[in-house]
Amino acid sequence: MNTIFENSQVQNSSESVKTFFRSVYTYMFAALAISGLIAFRVGNDPELFISYFISATGGFNPLFYVVMFAPIGLTFVIQWGYNKLSMLSLTMLFVLYSGLMGLMLSSIFLVYDIQSIANTFFVTAGAFGGMAILGYTTNTDLSKFGSLLYMVFIGMFIASIVNIFIGSDSMGFIIACLGVFVFTGLTAYHMQELKKLAQNAQLNDEQKNKMALIGGLTLYILFINLFLSLLRIMGGRD
Repeated sequence: MNTIFENSQVQNSSESVKTFFRSVYTYMFAALAISGLIAFRVGNDPELFISYFISATGGFNPLFYVVMFAPIGLTFVIQWGYNKLSMLSLTMLFVLYSGLMGLMLSSIFLVYDIQSIANTFFVTAGAFGGMAILGYTTNTDLSKFGSLLYMVFIGMFIASIVNIFIGSDSMGFIIACLGVFVFTGLTAYHMQELKKLAQNAQLNDEQKNKMALIGGLTLYILFINLFLSLLRIMGGRD
């Protein structure tokens, strides 16, 4: 009888983990679909892009800067306020974030040829998938590794801001190479953290649903940043 009960617990736990990750990847792929469709539509219509983001004087208009920086603020709102926000509110913010990212990503279609974008996307999917499997299956604790990667990421972020004013191609290439290392490593780290959440029996269904959304958002952000890093290295410009 005890053996039957233990086997039942293991089965229920396994189903719970599968359900959690199914939700995580549903959110991730939904975000990629929303962003991809918007980016493709706007990026392949230069006149539409100009009408959205370019002012009469030829510079960027305020909407461009809103699209550039609003996703950062939305990320903090979602991650810090998920306990207070309803699932509906989180979902709406999630969709808004995905849409804004799509508008931001539309610019890559004006810089890189479509073949390079497609090739880089598939390379990104392969690298991301491999590291996700590694993070899920490894028994090694990646907590310290994740902390180190976030320190490198902060340095990359500061260097990227500096490079906006310097405009150094060499620095941009180095940052992109570091980005590939950082974002693949963080993919493995977050997959391990998500696995721990999925196995946490103390979380109720609402909490797990919210954490699945945040997990999907996190993986989406990592995928996009890995894609952009690889595109800077591999991409052929128009």
